[in-house]
Amino acid sequence: MFTGIVEELGSVQSIEHGAESAVLRIRGPLVVSDASPGASISCNGVCLTVFEHDQTSFSVDVMAESLRRSSLGELTQGSPVNLERAMAATGRFGGHVVQGHVDGTARILARTPGERWELVRFELPAGLARYVVEKGSITVDGVSLTVSAIGEDFFEVSLIPTTLELTTLGSKQVGDRVNLEVDVFAKYVEKMLAAKESEEQE
Repeated sequence: MFTGIVEELGSVQSIEHGAESAVLRIRGPLVVSDASPGASISCNGVCLTVFEHDQTSFSVDVMAESLRRSSLGELTQGSPVNLERAMAATGRFGGHVVQGHVDGTARILARTPGERWELVRFELPAGLARYVVEKGSITVDGVSLTVSAIGEDFFEVSLIPTTLELTTLGSKQVGDRVNLEVDVFAKYVEKMLAAKESEEQE
């Protein structure tokens, strides 16, 4: 479980491509400082498992499903990545409940600079639109964000200086693809309401 508060901006040191998988070596001295084999680290919003590490970097396997459903397959050597360790039971929820299970991807449609912030517009995939609401939470490349505006096929967020400086979202360009994870509670509510409706019709 994560909170969408990026702890460190890491970088891809190497990629070994397999037929339907890949092994990433990622530099992240902070997140690896207390890591052990089997630890979970969110990389651009994807929960990955550490199988080997040293004092500054760690290695993870990325299976075909993760490559297909996320933008991890587009990473190259030197690519920056947002990193967050799994939240400790005694930790604080600085963002919102994030599973590290990517629901889909979207392209950046526009960036509009403000005085000290930036307004960014993203595509809103049709299959995810029902889970995204204005002032609600959404995870973009592992970053917990608040939806500031929503349209039929897009949503917008306002990025503060800290987010622009300390995450990959500060350097992403129009057309770049990002990982999306919608609020898991919205999906649970939908399922429960659907089950109740089905029971009432029986």
